[in-house]
Amino acid sequence: MSNIAIRVENLSKLYKIGARRNRHDTLRDHLMYSIKSLISRNGRGSGLTSQSSDYIWALKDVSFEIKQGEVVGFIGRNGAGKSTLLKVLSRITEPTTGRAEVFGRVGSLLEVGTGFHPELTGGENIYLNGAILGMKRWEIEKKFDEIVAFSEIERFIDTPVKRYSSGMYVRLAFAVAAHFEPEVLIVDEVLAVGDAAFQKKCLGKMGDVAKQGRTVFLVSHNLDSLEKLCTHAFYLDAGQIRQSGNHREVISSYLAANRTQFGTTFDGCSRTGNGKILVTSFHMESPDGEILTVAASGEPVVIVIGFQNRGCNPDDKISFGFSIHTKNEFGIAQYYSHFSGMYYSGLSSKGYIKCSISELSLAPGNYLVMFRVVLNGDELRGEEADWPRIFVPITVVGGDFFRTGDANIPSWGPILVKGNWSVVAANEVLKCQ
Repeated sequence: MSNIAIRVENLSKLYKIGARRNRHDTLRDHLMYSIKSLISRNGRGSGLTSQSSDYIWALKDVSFEIKQGEVVGFIGRNGAGKSTLLKVLSRITEPTTGRAEVFGRVGSLLEVGTGFHPELTGGENIYLNGAILGMKRWEIEKKFDEIVAFSEIERFIDTPVKRYSSGMYVRLAFAVAAHFEPEVLIVDEVLAVGDAAFQKKCLGKMGDVAKQGRTVFLVSHNLDSLEKLCTHAFYLDAGQIRQSGNHREVISSYLAANRTQFGTTFDGCSRTGNGKILVTSFHMESPDGEILTVAASGEPVVIVIGFQNRGCNPDDKISFGFSIHTKNEFGIAQYYSHFSGMYYSGLSSKGYIKCSISELSLAPGNYLVMFRVVLNGDELRGEEADWPRIFVPITVVGGDFFRTGDANIPSWGPILVKGNWSVVAANEVLKCQ
């Protein structure tokens, strides 16, 4: 028996831009069609006419196989063809050429809440939406209480959904979708719904689905979620697969290809400031001066910033700073020399500034570093001397951060925290209150 869950062979989908439908269901449709036709006949609609004859390949010769039990992520920019691919796999649209086969019971979560009726109550919509997704009535009845509990809107379950807030609506919609149990689950951006707490809850539910051995086909711009859930990834670009393989490698390639300023050299990069002093280089060292290509969690590391003094006054107070970002360019930390009360004056024309970190508190992973120099003040009110708008990549590997002899650090976040644990008797706690 084959262990293939999804097989796609030479799949292509062609769309006509601005194509008109032949059917006109309403009086407004008839009127608009007549007006456009009149304008076109009078020679004033040439722009629209030429545009409507254009074609675009949303997908072009896409081929891949996904095995049963795999959790696979598809990434790509808007317009890359991801949603079109999901619609083909879900049998919403037919391919122009090629074929796509999905083996087993399929569940598609392409738009949370599709099929909800505003006049029906939350409970009634659970049955309606569950049926649209493909659940049997006995399945819905069995999971009804669990769905309501997950949605956290028990109090309003008998209220028509037209009176729900957008957050309540999304909670109920995802709760129904999340409790559908197909062999193949096709998901499009549902992890981006709701508030932060509910997104975390949704992520946990998707993780449970993955652990049950079901095949999950996931599209999302939330790369951190994809990295946690997936075992394999595809990078889709302009309707074609640019790369596939290990999810971390694919995500790194996607980020590198779509970052406007990314590199290891500061020559020619975009920068702001008065230019009195410039950042010219960066590298990491060990405390004994050995250049490091990677840093280790919990180990000492020296940040070395090269500079060129192009006209600072001898009495200018100079502060060097750097910020650390996730690979998605989300800032997680910043540090300026003036945070520690250190300003520099009378610097030579060229040189290096070193910042020694006794214990690196970053979890293993790939990060980005950005640099900035300010004069005569702090990072908010000082005079900006140089801010190179470029991210420099660094890699952090596992280290014995907690000094337990184990360098394998499990972490769901980039920052590691060290503390001392102890037990206090209940009566001792009461004395402190």
